[in-house]
Amino acid sequence: MRTAAVVGTGLIGTSIALALSRRGVMVHLDDTDTTAARTAEALGAGTLRPPSAPVDLAVLAVPPAHIGAVLARCQSESLAHVYTDVASVKSRPHEEVAAAGGDPSSYIGGHPLAGGERSGPLAARSDLFEGRPWVLTPSSRTDRSALNRGLELVSLCGGVPVIMDTAAHDRAVALTSHAPHLISSMMAARLEDAESEHIRVSGQGLRDVTRIAAGEPRLWGDILEANADAVAEVLEAYALDLDRLIAILRAQRSADDEVRRQAAGELEEMLRRGNRGRARVPHKQRSQPAEYVAVPVAVPDQPGALARLFSAVSEAGVNIEDVRIEHSLDQPSGLVELLVEPASVAGVRRLLDANGWVRQETPI
Repeated sequence: MRTAAVVGTGLIGTSIALALSRRGVMVHLDDTDTTAARTAEALGAGTLRPPSAPVDLAVLAVPPAHIGAVLARCQSESLAHVYTDVASVKSRPHEEVAAAGGDPSSYIGGHPLAGGERSGPLAARSDLFEGRPWVLTPSSRTDRSALNRGLELVSLCGGVPVIMDTAAHDRAVALTSHAPHLISSMMAARLEDAESEHIRVSGQGLRDVTRIAAGEPRLWGDILEANADAVAEVLEAYALDLDRLIAILRAQRSADDEVRRQAAGELEEMLRRGNRGRARVPHKQRSQPAEYVAVPVAVPDQPGALARLFSAVSEAGVNIEDVRIEHSLDQPSGLVELLVEPASVAGVRRLLDANGWVRQETPI
């Protein structure tokens, strides 16, 4: 990738532009908010000068509700050969692309799982996506070239590509991101009229629980509206648990010893469920578990090469736990380091050898 356009210069858009610029990509910036765009340009994220020819990839860093219309406009202006977005909801944008008259063949949905409480270009960082999952959601009409560009974008930004179905993605983020944000906001809202003495004795636990409630309300309102059904299903399950927890706590004040003992047991089990669930949350992606083994591979700088590698390994039934990519624009090939479970190493090596991939004997 030599040229790119970033439409929307908030936290995510500017961070992508900074990451691409750092890797030598010429980035053209566009935003209806001229102050944000000029700020991003001043930070070194790219140039406000429009491209003289279609760029290799345009990243639409706009709210989910606007993606369909923005994509149709950009395609009508021949801004890029391939388009992607960064919205945290994927089903609705895919549906609205066709409804707005866009061409779905050159579009691939994207969602980098990174961000922060602060918004705007001044909060942007070129390393924001390093080691973080970056979901790509190709549809049945997405061209292979669009998938390849999406994968290249992820690698240039240091992310870890994850291919998902749009509906599965939206159910996943409803559970792991959108509903937790609402719960955090509800907890923080209880503090608005709390007595000062109560706030004064708050500890780290309160700060941890309410941290994400600092998110920008309009942006989150758009996200939640676009994924409302999936989020509502998660909250309904929360509500059942909450009703049961309230009954358990009330029962602990019962005069009946047996009722109190049973309530104490149920409360402990609920807390232990929380322990077990928390244990499943992955640590920071850049800190790799020791049980994974790296298999370095030389990948030629050719269209579709990276996608063919991922496809071959996936079709063999092997999970790629993480991937690191080193690639210089002036080199004919790049080094890709696949991290897999030890039991899968021999099979991956045989697969690579059988399909003509050049394995490196020393890690990157």
